[in-house]
Amino acid sequence: MKVCLFGGTFDPPHIGHLIIAETVQETEGFDKMIFVPASIPPHKTKTDLSTIEDRMAMLRLALKGNENFQLSDVEIKRGGISYAIDTIRELKQRYNLKSKEIYFLMGSDTLKEFHTWHQPEKILEESQVLIAARPGFRPSWISAEILSHIHFANVPQIEISSSLLRERIIAGRTVRYAVPDSVDEYIREKGLYNL
Repeated sequence: MKVCLFGGTFDPPHIGHLIIAETVQETEGFDKMIFVPASIPPHKTKTDLSTIEDRMAMLRLALKGNENFQLSDVEIKRGGISYAIDTIRELKQRYNLKSKEIYFLMGSDTLKEFHTWHQPEKILEESQVLIAARPGFRPSWISAEILSHIHFANVPQIEISSSLLRERIIAGRTVRYAVPDSVDEYIREKGLYNL
């Protein structure tokens, strides 16, 4: 079995997430793309995020109908600050995977801060780190030591982010076509991100 973990806050999940995950799943031949929403990311506070219930509901809607996509609540159930290394180890054990069978997908914007993560060297040992390059990324920004342990995924360059979408909603602008219709409807029904 070969699986890829895709972590993040997914607040909200958008088409960029889905296109990258679908492309990576197809090109790398993963049996499953496992989306892992964070309970509390180390770089954000709990007040920065929508509720866990809303983020999980939006992800369920976004992933519906794709048999290769799976939603995991492992970090939500564990609670507290979500550290990637804990998730990798837990899911390796749960699915009886070796380090070469479990991949951890992150965006190149996140890679720039990877050296500040909790036990980054252990993440590199316990999994295969796969990078989705974002527009403007330069590998020269990353240390040679980290570059020697990661793989780059060939994915479409999509300039969209959850923070940009939240800003658009707060400003009263549409996010139509940037998120699945079901997620757009959920956001409007719940009045998410409106101050």
